[in-house]
Amino acid sequence: MRKLFILLIAATMMTVTAMAQSAKEKGYVVVTDYVKANSKKDVSDKIQKIIDENPNRTIYFPDGVYLISKPICTPADPKKSVSLNLSNYATIKAMEGWAHEEAMVRLGGKDPFNNINIPGSNYYLDGGIIDGSGVAKGVSIDSGRETVIRNTSIKGVTLGIHVKFGANSGSSDADIHSVNIVGNKTPQAVGVLVEGYDNTFTNMRIAGCHVGFHIKSEANSLRNIHPLYYGSNENYDSSYGFIDERKNNWYDFCYSDEFATGFKINGGHSLYNNCFVYWYSKRGEKHVAFHSEGAFNSDIMNMFVGFDAHNATKENRILETTKPGGTGVIFNMHVGNEKFITTQTHFPYMK
Repeated sequence: MRKLFILLIAATMMTVTAMAQSAKEKGYVVVTDYVKANSKKDVSDKIQKIIDENPNRTIYFPDGVYLISKPICTPADPKKSVSLNLSNYATIKAMEGWAHEEAMVRLGGKDPFNNINIPGSNYYLDGGIIDGSGVAKGVSIDSGRETVIRNTSIKGVTLGIHVKFGANSGSSDADIHSVNIVGNKTPQAVGVLVEGYDNTFTNMRIAGCHVGFHIKSEANSLRNIHPLYYGSNENYDSSYGFIDERKNNWYDFCYSDEFATGFKINGGHSLYNNCFVYWYSKRGEKHVAFHSEGAFNSDIMNMFVGFDAHNATKENRILETTKPGGTGVIFNMHVGNEKFITTQTHFPYMK
């Protein structure tokens, strides 16, 4: 048994070494040439130095845990920018005692810039795991344009991804896809917060958050975004799958799962197509598909709302508004096992 264990360790080390060598052949800067993974020591300053001394390079993190005590920042200036490429089991982890308001990884967190014509503007974070240890924010996009986050798992965070007000008159033009987020399961946890304009979000799973996706901007495209509520019942009635404080955002195949309110909107006009709101328990006092602060002005098409006799609470609403009127349309909506096509039959579910 001991011999087998030693052979497995040796095989793993050979695989890691081979992957690092492959990264070098691609011209990447390999982090473990400068710091040791799994050292249980703070490597944030060393990682920042690697970033600062290797402009326009891809920084590769082999498998292992890299502990940081403070945020690491990549430059937004295209002449200084870098891309961060983490192997599948490389983990950047917040150390015990983390006490910073900013995210662990700040893309464009230094040397702010607004230019897509200079090579180097399209930097990215790809792969691996960002572990907030239950206390830290995960990743932010602070400046620059064309920033990409992809194939990344963000775990144990108070805020998964924060797209800040963009460098281009508010536009951040980010592309975020194939990302999984798990919050720290507290009433303060938010999966994604969007303050910049003109972003695309695709194929994302969000769990352990009180608010799944919070938008404070316009011209964002969301496709196949799936927030799932689980955890304690504390403050459940104020949980939201999606909050949209603006207008002119596009949602396709977005799925609010078990939140008290699926979509909270602000009276603006956005488009919701092929979306889901679903409950499989009687948790809370009320289940609401759409809550509009103000009159209802959005278009909802081909939507499924999953409350029925098996999971009905005291109140079940397709739509509730704080003001009457509005120009919104509900078309071809399914409720439980019944079908409603904007006729009076769905009025009992509205308030």
